[in-house]
Amino acid sequence: MRLQRRDSRYRKVNTVKIYKAITLTIIMILIAALFAGCATFDNFKATFIDKNDDTKAVVRIGIYEPTSGADKANGELEIEGIELAHEMYPTVNGKFVELVYADNASDIHAAETAIKELILKNPSVILGSYGSVYSMVAGDYVKDAKIPAIAITNTNPLVTSNNGYYFRVCYVDSNQGDLLARYVLEEKKETTAGVLLPAEDDAAMAMATAFTSRIKAETDNEDAITVYEEYKHGATDFTKQLKAVKKAGVKSVLLPGDVTDAANIIKQADSMGLDVVFLGDKEWAENEFRKLTNGKATEANTAFVNFYAAEETTSKEAEKFLKAYHKKYGNESVPEDSVALGYDAYIIALKAIDDADDNATSKEIRDVLKTQSGFQGASGTITFNATGDPIKTAYISTWKNGSKIETLYTLDPLG
Repeated sequence: MRLQRRDSRYRKVNTVKIYKAITLTIIMILIAALFAGCATFDNFKATFIDKNDDTKAVVRIGIYEPTSGADKANGELEIEGIELAHEMYPTVNGKFVELVYADNASDIHAAETAIKELILKNPSVILGSYGSVYSMVAGDYVKDAKIPAIAITNTNPLVTSNNGYYFRVCYVDSNQGDLLARYVLEEKKETTAGVLLPAEDDAAMAMATAFTSRIKAETDNEDAITVYEEYKHGATDFTKQLKAVKKAGVKSVLLPGDVTDAANIIKQADSMGLDVVFLGDKEWAENEFRKLTNGKATEANTAFVNFYAAEETTSKEAEKFLKAYHKKYGNESVPEDSVALGYDAYIIALKAIDDADDNATSKEIRDVLKTQSGFQGASGTITFNATGDPIKTAYISTWKNGSKIETLYTLDPLG
């Protein structure tokens, strides 16, 4: 009897332990199921809900620029303007704008790979590149992909030539010659001028041709260009050419060559005491040119095309741009024209996306871009012509006291 009672108590103890073990196991299973359920839901949300929202909410704009290599600094200036505009206008049609980047590494071979990779990211519009040659490498690829691209500071006409998908927001080389001729005629009221240009330089020739054609046509005088001299690129002595300028007695002379040659001519003319204003392209607005002249480029002897003038804030968008730039970089900072043009390229792209249908293809956005007219940007008024080049505001500037850019004349678009 005593043994039976002991066995009974033992069975009761074991039963309690078994029940406790079973209960604990059930609790553990429920906890594991709870966590598994959470993980499953999170995975479901990330896979279907969040992913779906992201796809609907994002518009991509491609940035095709040299962010490494020899042209890195110039590419970064264009990006600076693009990113400033993106900070101010981060959405379009209720969608977030995502900037996707491709570094062409300042190299034509790397540029080919970069544009292919960028196209695979499916941007609606591509901005860039600094350096006309890199944009020309990209030309056929963007055309085949039917993705519009906007060049920012490319002045070579071949970038947009025969390519209905490439646009630009700056003037080409020949346009700059025409603008400088207008300055001579309209502001300086002169009817004669001269040209000194490097031999066998197609870009210089195009600029000189536009300059001389405008002056001859407006003065109705085939002899209005009283001195036209060539020199060898890289020369260091320009005595012959400058003596011809002095003999002709002209007060304005176009220098369409590179900045090194132009700086050397200006320094030699200064040493000879010539009373002449030399005319140049937008590269004269860069600090590199000012340094090359050793401070000899001043308001007395230089005038050049400038795509942006901080003091000429003639629109609300220009005021917004300058205010945002000062807030980010300081009130004493002055944006370079590359920054203003990068800003404008982004806003024009955004406007085209906004004007197109919500689900518009890149080709349809391109079609909208071709109709852009009277756009008010940081750099002035912009309208695209049939070739994708801008009809826009331009400025003639100088180096005040050899150290600070000052606007001499504002040229509104013709036509």
